[in-house]
Amino acid sequence: MRLQGVFLPLITPFYEDTIDLESYRKLIEFYISKGISGLIPLATTGEYPTIEEDEFFMLTEKCIEYTAGRVPVFVGISDNNTRRLLQKAVRLEKYPIAGILCAAPYYNLPGQQGIYEHFLRLAEGTELKIILYNIPYRTGCNMENRTIRRLAVLPNIIGLKDSCGSLDQSMELLLDRPADFSVLTGHDTHYFTDLALGADGGILASAHLQTERFTAVYEHMRNNNHTAALREWQGLMDLIPSLFCEPNPAPIKFLLQQTGLIRSAEVRLPLTEISNALKRTLLQQ
Repeated sequence: MRLQGVFLPLITPFYEDTIDLESYRKLIEFYISKGISGLIPLATTGEYPTIEEDEFFMLTEKCIEYTAGRVPVFVGISDNNTRRLLQKAVRLEKYPIAGILCAAPYYNLPGQQGIYEHFLRLAEGTELKIILYNIPYRTGCNMENRTIRRLAVLPNIIGLKDSCGSLDQSMELLLDRPADFSVLTGHDTHYFTDLALGADGGILASAHLQTERFTAVYEHMRNNNHTAALREWQGLMDLIPSLFCEPNPAPIKFLLQQTGLIRSAEVRLPLTEISNALKRTLLQQ
C-alpha cells in the first residue's frame, strides 16, 4: 500500500466542550473537495490526549461515515503503554479503516530496542496497516533510521511520518530508503525539501489552510516541474511558522473559525486559545 500525496491530520472541532459533529462533517467534505489524499483523525492535531474513550470511537465511526470511502482513513492511536496500545488497535480492527498512525512511546524514554519491540509487538498483534510516527521533540526519544529500517521489513508497517526535525537524518533515510515503504514528511517547513529528496508526500497540519497550494506543490514535484512547485511553496513559507509559534492546533482552529469552517476555535486544556498578538498576525497574512 503506497501512500502518496497530502494527508491531513484532522482537527477535532469542539463547541461548548463537546464534539461539534456538524463542523466535523463540514471539514471532511471541504478537504476531500480540495484533493487531499487521506485523513488522519485523532492524531496530535486532533488533540488525541484530551479525547475520552467513548469520543474516540464515536469520532472514528463518524469520520468513516462522512468520508464514505472517498479517501483512506488512518486513525491516530499513540500510547506509551504497549499492551494498552495493542488492545485499542484490536478494537479498531472492526472498523473499515486503512490503518493507524502511531508515535514512538513518549515519556518512558525507551532505547532503540525498546522502540523496536514496542512496534514489533503491535505489528504482530494486529492486522491493521501501521504508519510509524517519529517526532522526538514531543516524545523525548528519536527513532533512529536503523530502527526504522528494521521495522520496515514487517509486512503491515507500511510507512513513516517523519517529524524528526533533522534534515540530515531525513536525507539519509530518503536516499537509502526501505523498499516498498512510504516516507511522508510531518515537519511542515521541510515539505518542499523532502519532496525534492524523494519523499512520497506529507502529513501536514498546515494543509488545513490553503490546501490547494499544498496539493499543487506535490503534483508539480511529481511531474518534475520544480519551478512551479517552488513558486507555490514560496507562497506558503510565511504562513507555516505562524501556525506553530503557539501550540498546535490553536492557531489553525482560530483561522478555521474565521473562515466559517468551524463554529468555535475551542481547544481543550491544557491547551488554551492563542494570544491577541498572534491573532493580529494571522489576520494580516
